Amino acid sequence: MSESSAIIEVSNLKKRYGNFYAVNGISFEVNRGEVFGLLGPNGAGKSTTMEMLVGLRKPDEGTATIAGYSLQKQNNQIKEQIGIQLQSTSLFELLTVKEIIELYASFYKKHIPIEPLIDDMILTEKKNSLVKSLSGGQKQRLAIALAIVHDPQIIFLDEPTTGLDPQARRTLWDIVLKLKEQGKTIVLSTHYMDEAHVLADRIGIMDQGKLIALDTPNNLVNNIQVESAIEFKTRIPQKSELFVPLQSVTNVVINHDFVTLYTNNLQDSLIALLELSKDQHIEFSDLNTRTSTLEDVFLHMTGRGLREE
Repeated sequence: MSESSAIIEVSNLKKRYGNFYAVNGISFEVNRGEVFGLLGPNGAGKSTTMEMLVGLRKPDEGTATIAGYSLQKQNNQIKEQIGIQLQSTSLFELLTVKEIIELYASFYKKHIPIEPLIDDMILTEKKNSLVKSLSGGQKQRLAIALAIVHDPQIIFLDEPTTGLDPQARRTLWDIVLKLKEQGKTIVLSTHYMDEAHVLADRIGIMDQGKLIALDTPNNLVNNIQVESAIEFKTRIPQKSELFVPLQSVTNVVINHDFVTLYTNNLQDSLIALLELSKDQHIEFSDLNTRTSTLEDVFLHMTGRGLREE
């Protein structure tokens, strides 16, 4: 077994379909006990990466070591060390919550006590209800219960809160943070920047099959070296060169009719923008100011938003 603090080591991992690379040569490490986030838009390669690491897809190139075991040679040993919650989980809908957890527990040599697990997943009131009667958030919490019933070291969560309402998302965040407190290592994929910022110790940003940035959330934001952003919409397409000379503006990103100005002095840039709009007869709407976020990191690096299809 590896003595390194890294419990997952990935080197030059690739997956292609014909001439298209879904994952194109990514390398990273996940430290023991951390929440590691894979952040990126739909189609960036996050799910394919996770599916390779858990043994559901075979890499075309590259290597990975998980909990000291080789992905290529020791897949069965790896399965004992990991738990998986996939983006879409098919459950036995005519079993009760308690019955399905007991069924999954029977698949393993050892498992954690079922009643406390049901309590931890906030499913106590639903333990005798049929799976088909559960809400989306309850089904996701059940899927996590099934993923951890055998007490794995590493938990893979693939887009766990997609489609959930805000309250259900926050409940699931609390569960993830509690699992971290218990010493679990968690690999989480998401396209929600707030989720990545709240949950992840470090974030790998993916785009078009590549890992384009890797650091803590705060370092990623600080590295773009701007304090604030000014956002607005224009009906007439504008060129970025028009806004670059504005006072304190450090970068301009134009995405369709949506303009984002990054600035080190919000007040100066706002005054200059208003003067420019008057002089150039630029009409804009939906003016908004905010501090920089992970969305801005992605915009800076790609010129596109995280949530674009």
